[in-house]
Amino acid sequence: MTERVVLAYSGGLDTSVAIGWIAEETNAEVIAVAVDVGQGGENLDVIRKRALACGAVEAEVADARDEFAEEYCLPAIKANALYMDRYPLVSALSRPAIVKHLVAAARKHGATTVAHGCTGKGNDQVRFEAGIVALAPDLTCIAPVRDYAMTRDRAIAFCEAKNLPIATTRKSPYSIDQNVFGRAVETGFLEDIWNGPIEDIYEYTQNPATPREADEVVVTFDAGVPVAIDGRAVTVLQAIQELNARAGAQGVGRIDLVEDRLVGIKSREVYEAPGAIALITAHQELENVTVERELARYKRQVEQRWGELVYDGQWFSPLKRALDGFVNEANQHVTGDIRMTLHGGRAVVTGRRSESSLYDFNLATYDTGDTFDQAAAKGFIDIYSLSSKIAAKRDQAWTGPDLRGSGHPSTLSRSNASEQQQR
Repeated sequence: MTERVVLAYSGGLDTSVAIGWIAEETNAEVIAVAVDVGQGGENLDVIRKRALACGAVEAEVADARDEFAEEYCLPAIKANALYMDRYPLVSALSRPAIVKHLVAAARKHGATTVAHGCTGKGNDQVRFEAGIVALAPDLTCIAPVRDYAMTRDRAIAFCEAKNLPIATTRKSPYSIDQNVFGRAVETGFLEDIWNGPIEDIYEYTQNPATPREADEVVVTFDAGVPVAIDGRAVTVLQAIQELNARAGAQGVGRIDLVEDRLVGIKSREVYEAPGAIALITAHQELENVTVERELARYKRQVEQRWGELVYDGQWFSPLKRALDGFVNEANQHVTGDIRMTLHGGRAVVTGRRSESSLYDFNLATYDTGDTFDQAAAKGFIDIYSLSSKIAAKRDQAWTGPDLRGSGHPSTLSRSNASEQQQR
């Protein structure tokens, strides 16, 4: 029986060439799988026909936009996931969504290997392969660019020699990856980290410096899920799409970041994620209103670890799954409305309301009607600071008053204290 390889297929030059390249290198039949996660571009049927014309024995396409929004973007919104406190995991979220379809296709077609078009320098090779083996540990993975030296020049020569039905025009100076949650741009002149981004690289956002009227929007959440915009019911996908348009028109969501890649190098990336940043901003503020203090403090630690795991390709890992349970539990009361002003590249919260709010006006007010028992504060402070007070007395007995505020007795001071005690 002929071996079969499932290839993650985008419809571009590199993965179109990879179909024949893999067949020649492995003598296997290639099944192309294209997954729409909201990246735009060509019609899925056009992509499917191109894969077949380039030599694939089978070609599958999947409209996974709603699936991607609800099963991958939504957990990131609930987790306020921002890698290095800024990047909303645009590419990292799409990889496990694609992996799920690749593994399903491998099972369906009896393939033993899954292939992808990543290089050996980036994060995506890890995300694809770690995800694949987590779902199907019996499958093997190959990457023609990394494993078979399929350089761009050789890919173009192969395409022309085989007369493949795809253009071989000069490659864009940038490497671009996009989906409905955002857009990532790297390489080219951006590799010099002193160079500022130019307007030409942006597509999802308008120049925030351009004068325009502000846009006010109200986002409604139910247990952490965005369910309405300005009172109109929306799906998660529709919420992201509408805020991509509205926040993007105001220049919201531009990120210029030198980030720590999983493979150990630093990389300069420029991102656009208007819908993601607007939704995470709104969700964070609603959590401030509805989540109890100690839970909120601990959740911030979980959020950082959750984001790191997803960035590092551990979407299907046991720890990530366990943290999902915590995040969902923490979101059970995150219900209500957030009003934001979108303007000048920023999404600024201006109003909050929630039936599950923990904000008590009568406790918070300094005016008439204040129900907070201020007399209880003195005893609270005495008990709260008691351990520090006892330690301070101990330290002063050893060293005398420490006017420098260091609080750390020197070895000499300890010796002197010991001598005084012996006397």
